[in-house]
Amino acid sequence: MSYEPDILGFACNWCGYAGADGAGQAKLQYPTNFRIIRVMCLGRVDPSFILRAFEDGYDGVALIGCHIGDCHYVSGNINAQDVVKHVQGILDTMGLGRARLRIEEVSSAEGPVFARVVNAFKDELVAMGPNPLKVAKPTFAQEEAQL
Repeated sequence: MSYEPDILGFACNWCGYAGADGAGQAKLQYPTNFRIIRVMCLGRVDPSFILRAFEDGYDGVALIGCHIGDCHYVSGNINAQDVVKHVQGILDTMGLGRARLRIEEVSSAEGPVFARVVNAFKDELVAMGPNPLKVAKPTFAQEEAQL
């Protein structure tokens, strides 16, 4: 059985999420284990949300939003870049590595770019291996044995 990473994506409503929608409408393939949380702007993604995703066992986190200079909230994506740099430093300190977190620019008309970005990220995460914080969930039989 091959390893398939669990990826959490925060996508801005105006560009990132619309790009994902465009990829879906064009029937472009990207990993089914890529979960998207729609936010109005990447600038609203708190560092604790990202760290919580890794704590919960996600192998990678991607923030996908507007191109620099095209943010619907003027500087939200610039603020998000600062957050990502800060959290990447924390991930390095924790031993997870900064490469498990990325920020990407995808416009609403770039469905193919969205699919390409997500697929490339998945391939990089496969090479890195599972999140070392991921705790294996016990099977039903193991839970029964503990009772």
